[in-house]
Amino acid sequence: MSEENEKPRSRVSKRRRENRPAGSKKRRDLWVTAEEEAALVARAARERVTVPNLLISAALSEGSETPTERKAAMAELMAIHTLLARVSNNVNQIARHANAGNEFPQDAKAVLGYVREVAMRIDRTIEGLM
Repeated sequence: MSEENEKPRSRVSKRRRENRPAGSKKRRDLWVTAEEEAALVARAARERVTVPNLLISAALSEGSETPTERKAAMAELMAIHTLLARVSNNVNQIARHANAGNEFPQDAKAVLGYVREVAMRIDRTIEGLM
């Protein structure tokens, strides 16, 4: 298969860091206790990265947020965007139905409740990013 036909892999799903043109310059050895090793392995598995990648991203990240956490927040925002598109479609259908006749659809309350749930989810995500 030629390189032109290959799709670029999503950066969100990569466990390994990208290769650098000059390669690795320094090697650091780190001694940890058995408990620390278990905690590192568990967190790396949870974040779907390697332990060295976890250590580097945590050490070099600005503030307390790691790149993996930022990727998770971006994925959450994309999911919320999809939800909003679906909800707006439902609200549009309800409005069209209400304007076509004299009766207001019974499902309108459920849709408005769902809109409130999505709005609260957006608020929680924004608070998590602050």
